Amino acid sequence: MSTQRRATLRIQGTVQGVSYRESSRVQALRLGLKGWVRNRSDGSVEATVEGEPAALEEFVSWCHQGPRMARVTHVEHTVGEATGEFRTFTVERTS
Repeated sequence: MSTQRRATLRIQGTVQGVSYRESSRVQALRLGLKGWVRNRSDGSVEATVEGEPAALEEFVSWCHQGPRMARVTHVEHTVGEATGEFRTFTVERTS
């Protein structure tokens, strides 16, 4: 039985134009997570991430602060079962 979990996040604040996506990719890869991150047209960033529960928890915690220039005001996230659909962690185009 897999212990892998999936977190879906939406991060709000000053999170675009501050290297948030690339910094989150570096964090995710460092933690052994897979999934994607992208800017949303409303100015927020969203991510879907899969991996071990402790690594997911550390990633979600990091998302509350983000990179140095970011000013995060709110993070929504849900956790569920991993699907195993991702091979790595990527930065995607704006949705």
